[in-house]
Amino acid sequence: MCPGDSDDKQPEGVIDASRFFSAHESGFRGANEDALQTRLALLLQEHSDLDAAILALASSPGHDGLALARLKKKKLQLKDLIQTLRDQLTPDIIA
Repeated sequence: MCPGDSDDKQPEGVIDASRFFSAHESGFRGANEDALQTRLALLLQEHSDLDAAILALASSPGHDGLALARLKKKKLQLKDLIQTLRDQLTPDIIA
């Protein structure tokens, strides 16, 4: 295994931007935050699309249970990635 590899596989076509940069640790704060906001918007759209696909597949008669389970797993992975990006965009406030 290479450094940075993990057993948690990202959904196909999804890149974990947190591996490349953190909005709060970079000198290019505005550019990174803009990139993270854009990435977040794309992931939210993909999450919504998966939700619609899951509903359509579940409501069809004789649906494929394995395909449905895979879509749900991919949706959960996207949800985790979305939360990671939101955490990066939220400023750390020391109370």
